[in-house]
Amino acid sequence: MPRELQLRIISGLILAVIVLAATWFGGIAFSILSAVIGLLIYYEWSTITRLASEQPLANTVGWIGQAAIAVAVVSGTVAYSIILLALFLAIAIGFVAIRGVSRWFPAGIVYAGLTGIALSAIRGGDTSGLHAMLFVFAVVWATDILAYFIGRAIGGPKLAPRISPGKTWSGAIGGAVCAVIAGSLVAYAAFPDSIARAALVAFVLSVCSQSGDLFESFIKRRFGVKDSSHLIPGHGGVMDRVDGLIFACFAAFLLAGVFSLIKGGEMTSLGAALFGV
Repeated sequence: MPRELQLRIISGLILAVIVLAATWFGGIAFSILSAVIGLLIYYEWSTITRLASEQPLANTVGWIGQAAIAVAVVSGTVAYSIILLALFLAIAIGFVAIRGVSRWFPAGIVYAGLTGIALSAIRGGDTSGLHAMLFVFAVVWATDILAYFIGRAIGGPKLAPRISPGKTWSGAIGGAVCAVIAGSLVAYAAFPDSIARAALVAFVLSVCSQSGDLFESFIKRRFGVKDSSHLIPGHGGVMDRVDGLIFACFAAFLLAGVFSLIKGGEMTSLGAALFGV
């Protein structure tokens, strides 16, 4: 077996154990994982977009913001995390307007900061949060894996040839269908009365997951890089592994808020709000 493949398998297994263990225990363990993922994404984003090398002052402010958001995420205060995200986004926009800093700076604040916030909020500290997180994982993984194999088997028209030449419409549709099935199975085990909503949410998250994958491909193509970093042996960077998960979590976070507003009650659990229980 080639050494590169060995590294890929070993690092993949280690990551899977860490993520699933943190997801199972929830609480501070998953909050720390979420915060670390957010920080690593900002590191990769600032490197890819050349903020670190070309805009050191703005990048330092960005790191201060991400560190503050990470602390709020670990402390479990979603509201403070969102306030900090809004504050540093406003500061970043000010840098763009006044100092002519790249627009990739405020985009990175949101991309990295909201990732940590959304992940931590979805898992929360209750059983419904565990089920919601497993639901999101099932949808994203089914989309990613089965879209690849279905696209390879069927082929056909390209989805976005200028951004990601390997992706096809058959893979995108097949991945979405499989994601709905996978998500519905997870939801049925936890919330058997919410299958219709779960299927709809799974479809939306699958589309968002594929959009996140395309978005990261666009960023890498825009700046001429192959991998987001070399932090994960055999896999590339963190963004390479969680690109679809990022957009899916954004969507789940937003949908839970919308469902809670429609219901007219206070959202005590994002997982419960997502499934209407």
